Amino acid sequence: MAIEVNATTRKAQGTGASRRLRNTGRVPGVLYGSGDTKIIEMDHNELYHKLRAEAFHASVLTLDLDGKKEAVQLRDFVMHPFRQQVQHIDFQRVDATKKMHIKVPLHFINEEIAPGVKTGGGKISHVMNELDITCLPADLPAFIEVDLAHLTLGHSIHVFDLKLPKGVEAALHGTHTADAVVATVQVPRGAVEAVAEAAPEAAAAAAAAAPAAAAPAAKKAK
Repeated sequence: MAIEVNATTRKAQGTGASRRLRNTGRVPGVLYGSGDTKIIEMDHNELYHKLRAEAFHASVLTLDLDGKKEAVQLRDFVMHPFRQQVQHIDFQRVDATKKMHIKVPLHFINEEIAPGVKTGGGKISHVMNELDITCLPADLPAFIEVDLAHLTLGHSIHVFDLKLPKGVEAALHGTHTADAVVATVQVPRGAVEAVAEAAPEAAAAAAAAAPAAAAPAAKKAK
């Protein structure tokens, strides 16, 4: 079921008008895409609570604008630097026949039974928490599952390891490549420090043992 959000057409434009709008508990915004660009306004409290839901950021939404419903996706929003206040929001119309480019959340499962954690004492590091994908609106997943059940100590899961739903592709660009790390099992810090501390002691022991080993060899030579 699509998440629905209400909006009305905004009549006044400009910085001053937007400021006055915010003072009345409304949020200025823009709707663009195929068709006319519309300047809109929305109830702040309704929008603020919806923005706290993960699905609102990675779903095809239903925007009820002046009683007319359109399929849209959230493209951007601006928060106040220190207040819990939404300053502006952008939506883009969704065309059912065209692929979307959107970020979807990653849900990690079986972390507690990963060998690197259970027997290796390691700790899972989530390098990515969301993935850039492309797909048709009908194929958009709510999230992508990352199974950590077989992840061993010091190893990683990469983008190319992920099992993507049918019709979904990773949007690869820049540093977001197929071999980009999604999650890894880090060696426990204590174990690394123990190895580092033991190394000088081992070297000293080896150096002390060297003359002792050389002495019998010298006697034999005589």
